[in-house]
Amino acid sequence: MIETSARLLKLLTLLQSPRDWTGAELAEKLQVSPRTVRSDIERLRGLGYPVDATRGSVGGYRLGAGGTLPPLLLDDDEAVAVVIGLRKAGGVAGVEEMSLRALTKLEQVLPSRLRRRVNTLASYTVQVPPDGEGPQVDPSLLTQLAGLCRDREQLRFDYSSHGGDWTLRRVEPHRLVNWGRRWYLVAFDLEKQDWRTFRVDRVQPRIPTGPRFSPRELPEGGDVAAYVSRRASAAAWRYRASVVVHLSAGVLADRLTPAAGTVEPLSETTCLFETGADSVQSLAVHLSLLDADFVVREGPAELTDYLDRLAERYRRATSS
Repeated sequence: MIETSARLLKLLTLLQSPRDWTGAELAEKLQVSPRTVRSDIERLRGLGYPVDATRGSVGGYRLGAGGTLPPLLLDDDEAVAVVIGLRKAGGVAGVEEMSLRALTKLEQVLPSRLRRRVNTLASYTVQVPPDGEGPQVDPSLLTQLAGLCRDREQLRFDYSSHGGDWTLRRVEPHRLVNWGRRWYLVAFDLEKQDWRTFRVDRVQPRIPTGPRFSPRELPEGGDVAAYVSRRASAAAWRYRASVVVHLSAGVLADRLTPAAGTVEPLSETTCLFETGADSVQSLAVHLSLLDADFVVREGPAELTDYLDRLAERYRRATSS
């Protein structure tokens, strides 16, 4: 027979799995009688764990959501994952302070073997911070927007442009995307009749919200992360170019990330690559890494000059 405290911990572990357990199944797992299972369930409830029960031939028990947060039971890998996630938290106003408090509590109760794993990982890895601090987003705003996405309610909001001008927008919100240190709302703009991305730190919702809407087919075949990645990157480009690449669109697309640009087929063996970068030098080097012949159809004059200099430099590097 399992000792009472150990048995309660094993019972709690079973109940945390995403399924219902019958009393007979729990009794078999714990090697006790169904009456003891019912008694242990009541002990867990007394400790603050909300154990839900359903009646009937297919009824059973599972851990539900309660009014307060009871102690959590994490295995080794889950505990390490939570610590790592808390150490990397950022981008939401106040989240660093809240994460630090939670991290302090968790690290105090970590067994020495897990504390060693976490400290080793922290000591021998380096996280490259993004350029600048990035805008901070109110967590209550994220919660509100996520709720509108879930409930499919239209949203009216004032939106600030990069230059500080405000416009009134009316959208059908669909997804929130965290890209780098920024949060974006992917929504269908009812005035533009097209999909748009909005930086959440520039959104000021108006209350009340609008009527409910029927879901639309999301952009990029449902790959919202790729859609935001491409648009966010393009918005930051200082130099842009349209390049005819002597590869099929499918082959080139497989070599690139969504943030690199867009690819459109021209023929079975050529495609049009719309791309950009913050500098002409970066753009030229990026094109040279395509590992295929290409022709610049449109682009800044500085790009053509730099490609000529780069080609001459490569020729000198291989000349005997």
